[in-house]
Amino acid sequence: MSFSPDYKNYKDAKISDDTIQAMRDLRAVTGNTMDLNIMNIRIGGVECAVVSIEGMTSTDAMSELIFRPIMQLNDKGKTSPQRIFEFLTEESLLAAERKTLFTYGDVIQFLFSGFAVIFTDTIPKAVAYGIQGYDKRSVSAPKSEQTIHAAQDSFTETIRTNLSLVRRRMKTPALRFEMSQLGEKTSTDVCIMYLADRASPEIVRRIRTDLSRIKLDTIMTSEYIQPFIDESYENSIFSSVMRSERPDMICTCLNEGKVCILVDGTPFCLILPTVFADNFRTMDDYCQKSFYVTFTRWMRYIAFFLAVAFPGLYVALVMFHPEIFTMELLLNLYASEEATPYPLVLEVIMLMVLFEIMREAGLRLPKAVGGAVSIVGGLIIGDAAVKSGIVSAPLLIVIGITATASFVLPSLYPAISVLRIVFILAGGLGGLFGLSLAIIVLMANVNNMNDFAVSFTAPIMPFCHSSVKDVVSRASFREYEQKHSTIGEYRQNDEPPRKGKGSE
Repeated sequence: MSFSPDYKNYKDAKISDDTIQAMRDLRAVTGNTMDLNIMNIRIGGVECAVVSIEGMTSTDAMSELIFRPIMQLNDKGKTSPQRIFEFLTEESLLAAERKTLFTYGDVIQFLFSGFAVIFTDTIPKAVAYGIQGYDKRSVSAPKSEQTIHAAQDSFTETIRTNLSLVRRRMKTPALRFEMSQLGEKTSTDVCIMYLADRASPEIVRRIRTDLSRIKLDTIMTSEYIQPFIDESYENSIFSSVMRSERPDMICTCLNEGKVCILVDGTPFCLILPTVFADNFRTMDDYCQKSFYVTFTRWMRYIAFFLAVAFPGLYVALVMFHPEIFTMELLLNLYASEEATPYPLVLEVIMLMVLFEIMREAGLRLPKAVGGAVSIVGGLIIGDAAVKSGIVSAPLLIVIGITATASFVLPSLYPAISVLRIVFILAGGLGGLFGLSLAIIVLMANVNNMNDFAVSFTAPIMPFCHSSVKDVVSRASFREYEQKHSTIGEYRQNDEPPRKGKGSE
């Protein structure tokens, strides 16, 4: 069977039993791409071909594991094609990963995954050997989830490496890895991880179904698939799907009955379903005594309040409720605000937008000059703005406290940055009554999140006595010996209809 240069329906086409024709077909499918390496060899008088992709395989491994054993077979003299194929598939140990291929779709999939594929004349099949040798980043310390006492390794962009980091910590046969390929063009490896004795079979089944319905052409990061598995993705400012780059955090979540999803090419793992309280814990919480963990968790809750509501509360009190201040402080605030040319609400929003610009610049600039942004923004622009009377000094203090508090919870930063503006407008338009209305709307939206029949506000609402302690503190390890709670305890029996796109 021959292929035209624009042949596209190759995935289910059977491999030709003529090696020369099979190589023509491969060149036609790939457009004779430059990195396609085809080595025609003769083994015992039988025409064979070794195919690989340049830069995707290890040349040393190919020499030792492929060519050397084949040459030893060639030294034995004349042999039949069937004898060679049996040697390649049954008698040899050329590589730990070996797969028999029947279609050109399988050949392309394995070639572009770093496998070497061997074709044998008169045999309508091929054999793939895993001798990957492409460049990859080594395991390094976490960058976005830094800890003091916990492990100092993080995921990389290679999914096989990430799976090994999890397996090394979870030495149980209950740990399941389900691999699939998503993306019409990229065929990206996506792996579902869960503990069979902890995770809900219904949650696993629904995630598996949602992933199978994704029809995207390309999948570059884990965020490409998040809208399809996060039911509240478009309906709430918060997300029931968290991300982590820490293998130890992933193992902790797996032990709680949650399901994790790894995507090849990204060092972050998706965790679902999660609740609001999960954003306030770190791996260091399991390395400290309970009394200190209680203190730090409450500090994080206070930081969340300051990051979201502090600027709006300041605006509401200054504009509508000045009687709450002492006379001396009120006179200072009045003098400061009278010297500025803009209304207080506009002043606060202007400073928050400037802060977001400086933060974005610090993220995108090279590390060598990224620190200069904070120096320019904090010392030069801030000091000059106060001296010139554009902004008031008390307001600059409020913005500084708010910015510092927002860095305490990086997983909630996107939601915090938007909610902050909403609360500023609510406080500026309605005072404390406007803030109360904004809080009511926010609580209604959060309580409506019920992904996978797990309420986002659990275990507070609905109340779960066995797990509520972990919201404000951390249960002792002696208590974990007796009972280790899972996400399944939060599930409701009367599961509402699904709202996500994956169910359409």
